[in-house]
Amino acid sequence: MSIKKILKMKKKEKIAMITAYDYISAKIAEAAGIDIILVGDSASNVMIGNKDTIKIGMDEMLIFINAVKNGAPNTFVVGDMPFLSYQVSESEAIKNAGLILKAGADAVKLEGGKNVAPLIKKMVDYGIPVMGHIGFTPQSYKQIGISSKGKNKTEEDFLLESAKSIEEAGVFSIVLEMITEPVAKKITDSISVPTIGIGAGRFCDGQVLVWHDFLGLNKDFEPKFLKKYLNGFELFKEAIENYSNDVKSGNFPAVENVFKPIEGSDEK
Repeated sequence: MSIKKILKMKKKEKIAMITAYDYISAKIAEAAGIDIILVGDSASNVMIGNKDTIKIGMDEMLIFINAVKNGAPNTFVVGDMPFLSYQVSESEAIKNAGLILKAGADAVKLEGGKNVAPLIKKMVDYGIPVMGHIGFTPQSYKQIGISSKGKNKTEEDFLLESAKSIEEAGVFSIVLEMITEPVAKKITDSISVPTIGIGAGRFCDGQVLVWHDFLGLNKDFEPKFLKKYLNGFELFKEAIENYSNDVKSGNFPAVENVFKPIEGSDEK
């Protein structure tokens, strides 16, 4: 996968993107043939246990990105720019974006529309591939609240303008999060780069879901846009219970799990 291929997929083939945060998850995703892996700042929630995405920093993100690229060396990996890694200054933003690429990502993702368009253009000019993100932007939830976007004409116009501004700045794709389906369709039809939806309906050029959510590992998280493909929480819990019971009953380790001396040898 490459940016050139991603751009060619628009209106021809749907793009499947998932999040991953560690070596084994990434290895599984690559074996499954996923198009793009996003190392999202949602790691703050599902890996660290925070209540929002703004508490994670660059140090943690770089560790997760490096682990994912080690597990999926042949997959296109996008690294999220965490809160305050690009808002403080242009120079700080470019430095942090470069660190994300050095950690193994093939591109960075940042939230915002017209307000970040100049920064995106500068990054692209310096050779940093950028994925955009508009609609509900989790890093701004304290200001904008948690709700779907595009519910009225004012919001629709703002989203269309946002998409156009970051497209012109040079993004190669845009995540549309929690945007009403008709508005997401208008955005998708009005720009030349692919859109990847999460809670943005059926007409985006691709979709993204969080690893722990679609595998049912995050059992208490059930937003309307989520489809669970596995009851992972219960399956993992059952396996751990079975292991614990085997240990306590003496069934594990069994004969086949132990090392035996070689007959006639003094080696231990």
